[in-house]
Amino acid sequence: MTRLALFGGIYSNYHALEVALADIERRRVQAVYCLGDLGAFGPYPDRVYPLLRAARVGCLQGNYDNSLAGGLTDCQCGYTDPRDNHFARLSYAYTFTHTSEENKAWLRTLPQNFRLEIEGRRLLLCHGSPRKINEFLWESTSPDQFLAYLLDEADADVACVTHTGIKWHRKLPDGRHFVNVGVLGRPENDGTTAVWYTLLSVGHEDLNVEFVPVEYDFQALARDMARERLPEEFIETISTGWWTTCLEVLPHKERARGRF
Repeated sequence: MTRLALFGGIYSNYHALEVALADIERRRVQAVYCLGDLGAFGPYPDRVYPLLRAARVGCLQGNYDNSLAGGLTDCQCGYTDPRDNHFARLSYAYTFTHTSEENKAWLRTLPQNFRLEIEGRRLLLCHGSPRKINEFLWESTSPDQFLAYLLDEADADVACVTHTGIKWHRKLPDGRHFVNVGVLGRPENDGTTAVWYTLLSVGHEDLNVEFVPVEYDFQALARDMARERLPEEFIETISTGWWTTCLEVLPHKERARGRF
């Protein structure tokens, strides 16, 4: 089998990125890909770029990267709730100000998807969905028929996405796969401080998905966030594992698992 390491949503969390890349190196995968949103939420966004380049990670644009690259005034996050948009504006303003022009120029060179063919399987790596960079695909609201339609339209056997911040995997009745690879930038509203990446093992006969937890120094990240005067709500999420923002976009099942 060919093994790939996949992650998304770094959200400036260079602490978790360092730990994840070290773990990935030990596993001797064939390639590593980041599915976008390198900045946002956390402090010191420019610290993630040298780590990605040194590890030769293949990166694509998420909605955040697309906005930074284009000099847009918002993150294109896809929120509709006023409170969520308030925190999104704060996050984007900080990230835009603290991302160097050199790194913004590099973001402009990134594609919005990768197409791979491995062991006869057609893989599509993208950020939100095969059809839209900031579309939220939740496990509870994505029936098999809809996922099959997206794969048909994308001419793919396997689609790997991120954006929602919560990992999941579905094998369709026809043998095709949809994978949300999770994010490294913040915990996934489960009351733990771990973040996640995905190991994808692709063979001619089967495809295996392993979600790998990343335990990192979240207290150091929280101190960085406080030093940079990022919202206390962001620090609480990092420290407790419960989302305090971006809640209104969650479907009922996903929100019911959280504290708020």
